[in-house]
This record gives sequence, C-alpha cells and structure tokens, in this order.
Amino acid sequence: MSSTTVTRGNSHETFYITPSLTPAQVALNTTAAQTFSVPGLQTTDFVTVIGYQGTQTAGIVVAEADCLTANVLSVQFGNCATASATPASGLYAVQVTRLEGPAPSTAV
Repeated sequence: MSSTTVTRGNSHETFYITPSLTPAQVALNTTAAQTFSVPGLQTTDFVTVIGYQGTQTAGIVVAEADCLTANVLSVQFGNCATASATPASGLYAVQVTRLEGPAPSTAV
C-alpha cells in the first residue's frame, strides 16, 4: 500500500510460495539451470529458493534462482554427489521479493 505518509524502503512486498517442481537429473560435479512454470512471477522479482519441503537428494544443492522470463522460475541445481543425481520432486519453499521500482545501483 503506497502512500507519501508511510515510511518505506524499495521492497514493496515479500511473499512465499510453494510450487511443485519436478527437476531433471544433474550430472556429477556440475550445475544445471532448469526452468519451471510459476504463474505470477515477474522479471523484476528477486527470487530465493529456501529449500525442498522434505528430504533432498544427497549431494544436491540449490545454487541460484531467478525469473528471467515472466511466469518462469529458473533454478540452478548443483550436484556434488559421487554420481549423477536427480533433485527431489515436490514442493519447494520460494521467497519472492517484489520491488516498488527499479533496484538502486548502489547502497548509498
């Protein structure tokens, strides 16, 4: 709720979603960006995958996440196991931070 009488920063809102994701296999000692349809995501959103709601496959880590195309979540999975592995399928906790306007180029 924007108003000139309310003190606020550049983050308009932060919310959490739990999309069901079915990742593909990731080769040993690599990272792989995979995309998933998540209606409502915007290219200006800051996206953080907090984790899988259950037991993740051994050796799999979430390295990075973003929304480069509207309604598409991109997640980069890393595999530090001893063989190819498939990240767990199911609900992932995702934090979305939506800005009021463009992100500042500096912290000052």
